[in-house]
Amino acid sequence: MKKKIPLLLILTLIGFSVLHAQEKAAANKENLIVAAGANNALPTDTIKLSKKVRDSIKYANHIPKLATRKSAIIPGWGQVYNGEYWKIPLVYGVLAIPTVMYIYNQDYYKKTKFAYEARFKEQNKDSSDVPFIDPELTGLSIASLQNYRNSFRRNRDYAILWFILGWGLQVVDATVSAHLKQFNVNDDLSLQIHPTILPATRTPALSLTFNWREPAKKPRALVK
Repeated sequence: MKKKIPLLLILTLIGFSVLHAQEKAAANKENLIVAAGANNALPTDTIKLSKKVRDSIKYANHIPKLATRKSAIIPGWGQVYNGEYWKIPLVYGVLAIPTVMYIYNQDYYKKTKFAYEARFKEQNKDSSDVPFIDPELTGLSIASLQNYRNSFRRNRDYAILWFILGWGLQVVDATVSAHLKQFNVNDDLSLQIHPTILPATRTPALSLTFNWREPAKKPRALVK
């Protein structure tokens, strides 16, 4: 009888150890969920969460101002921060068009400007720069060269304005998208239209039903 007491004591200690290990694992799992929201990480391999919960954790600490600053420094950086990688080709495509226009018009502005000044000197009996006029412009008169010069200069300035506008648009896009990352889009947010009858006049009408829910709060770290 005395030999059974130590064996029973050992089994009891083993049972308490297993129970304590299970409780510790459950606590670690809960801490991992909170840490995921705080550190902007998604341990989807360990914890099976729904897509809505994962998105709410992932973008819990998403900062719209940071997306704005990144886009203002480098075009497309804010889109990368928002996870919208498909917008990067669009951003650089929009900025590439005025860039090409600027290079083209700036090049021809310099050529026509030089040709105009050379022809102007030629009228004052100084033809030293005439041989260096671009072959495409040799047959143009001084009045035509002046018009082309002004036209290329105007188009160059417009290209600069379009480039600045495109840069600003991608900054606005990154900022708005960053704000929408925290916007609550849920199945509970809906508008339903039902036919009904007005009790006072007993005439048919339509009833509008709005459903929404409170914004999800950011996860808090556990207090030890």
